[in-house]
Amino acid sequence: METNKKRKVLVTGANGFIGRNLCAFLKEKGFIVRGAVRNNVRDLSGVDEYIQVGDINESTDWQQALAGVDTVIHLAARVHIMNDPVADPIDAFRKVNVLGTERLARMAVKVGVKRFIFISSVKVNGEGASRPYTENDLPEPQDAYGISKREAEDLLACIAAETGLQMVVLRLPLVYGPGVKANFKSLIKIAGVGLPLPFKGISNRRSFIYLGNLVDAIFTCIAHPQAVGETFLVSDGQDVSTPDLIRMIAHAMGKKAVLFSLPHGILKALCKIAGKGEELEKLTGSLLVDSSKIRNLLGWNPPFTIEEGVKETVRVVMFSHNKRGYLKLDKKGKIEYPFIEGQE
Repeated sequence: METNKKRKVLVTGANGFIGRNLCAFLKEKGFIVRGAVRNNVRDLSGVDEYIQVGDINESTDWQQALAGVDTVIHLAARVHIMNDPVADPIDAFRKVNVLGTERLARMAVKVGVKRFIFISSVKVNGEGASRPYTENDLPEPQDAYGISKREAEDLLACIAAETGLQMVVLRLPLVYGPGVKANFKSLIKIAGVGLPLPFKGISNRRSFIYLGNLVDAIFTCIAHPQAVGETFLVSDGQDVSTPDLIRMIAHAMGKKAVLFSLPHGILKALCKIAGKGEELEKLTGSLLVDSSKIRNLLGWNPPFTIEEGVKETVRVVMFSHNKRGYLKLDKKGKIEYPFIEGQE
């Protein structure tokens, strides 16, 4: 049986939030890890080597990055952008996420890559439904990002059928963990200030996946024979409401969340005035995934609970901001007591 130490893995987007952690995880597991990045980076310690490939599109030269590689994990993508300034977003997304992905996959086939793991999104399924999404649901992407990811999945399926490339697709809900940005990081900052929040009356449910669980799921898909040709929705398996998530964050800080109810119409109007309408919808809407397929077919179970994931995420985010006045940490990096000196 081939050992991990003999397997060379290419991780695209190696300098990103997921990529850095995945590279370090796989290197620790004994893989030879090569990271592909767009621009030169000063520190990418989690890889054995990294290759600068420039912009990802239909003409990217992947030859050097793919040399000797057994498995490709394709993380690099043009991601969803709030209030996207690009005049034609779908064209911009297709250039990177569809044409760029096709280019990588076809070059991978030419050099003998065996397995291609494509990191996709639950946005291929849609923006939320009355029940959890499954892999068998008809895709209904609602934005340019989701549409581009679906088109990439379809193209990869065709390439796999034509060439025998072992294809695996993972669709992700919101990913959180050390280094997280956007809405999740904003929630942590808001909870750190300790002000009352108008989310008590929200009764939504959302699926998430902790970074530590995600890299473990990807690791499982690298060698498992039954992963080939499959699409998997992955999550922590513990769906929570926004109020419960805020309470978890506050608890990780040694605080108690202060929540109050505000009619949704008023809350929506206030956020719209502040230019935060889209963020509010993501924060208060429901989006659930059924991740039973990967558990049943591959025997994968998330090694971390959502409580453990939130606690570690909060610890690292607060550590990076403690000089600006969010939390006091002791010498072991544990939360000592909350304090406030200012805001970022």
